[in-house]
Amino acid sequence: MNRRRTAAARAAATDDAARWQRRQRAGRRWAAAGAAAGLALGALAQAPAQWAADALAGASDGRLLLAEARGSLWDGSARLVLTGGPGSRDASALPGRLHWTLRPAWGGATLQARQDCCLPAPLTLQLAPAWGGWTLRLPPAPAGHAAPLGRWPSAWLAGLGTPFNTLQLGGALQLGSPGLALRSVQGRLQLDGALWLELRGLSSRLSPLPVLGSYRLELAGRGDAPTLALRTLDGALQLSGQGQWTGARLRFRGEARAAAGQDGALANLLNIIGRRQGALSVISIG
Repeated sequence: MNRRRTAAARAAATDDAARWQRRQRAGRRWAAAGAAAGLALGALAQAPAQWAADALAGASDGRLLLAEARGSLWDGSARLVLTGGPGSRDASALPGRLHWTLRPAWGGATLQARQDCCLPAPLTLQLAPAWGGWTLRLPPAPAGHAAPLGRWPSAWLAGLGTPFNTLQLGGALQLGSPGLALRSVQGRLQLDGALWLELRGLSSRLSPLPVLGSYRLELAGRGDAPTLALRTLDGALQLSGQGQWTGARLRFRGEARAAAGQDGALANLLNIIGRRQGALSVISIG
């Protein structure tokens, strides 16, 4: 009987020691995990603005850059530059610096951008992770608010290279939207809403006309196949076209022609912007 009691006591002591060792190992694992999380959060809190610059360069294939980035990921500034992509010698920077703040919010983060030259009011975007991707949302403008989101010189497009560096455009670009959501789902981009770009008072060194006209390019739809439409608001150069954006691929077919009596003043320009078919210049992308 005593031997059985002694054996039971030894087994109980062994179990107690094993439980104590397991608790110690678990405690060490939790401590290590906590230390790793703390280090990760500390590194994230000190993340440099260059992280944002690298992310934008990758997303735009090197065509839209945050140059001379300063500050942090959360509160930074940079010069906004358009280029022709990797290996291109063309580049064009906007005057002044773009300033941004990024703040964690419920279910994601809020990005606010400011730039004296080109944003009449702070531009606010909401970024949220989603199953298999992410959602970038531009909230609808307040009722009765028709001002554009941004206004940029058309000459900035020369940084993209051919044909913009040859056209040497003048005038202004205006961007607007009634609200939209851009989603990445399993690597495919989807758009819900609308976004428009107006080219106001457009001019070119290839034409003797002081103003070619004004134009509106609108992207609108729901899902993974929004449509693209180009139309002329006014002017001697008449532009029109239709297209579709499917994921990361754009297909567009359009045409340019001269208004009555303006053929001679627009001949050089029409030869550059598309493939000539008689009086028309055919524009084809994708």
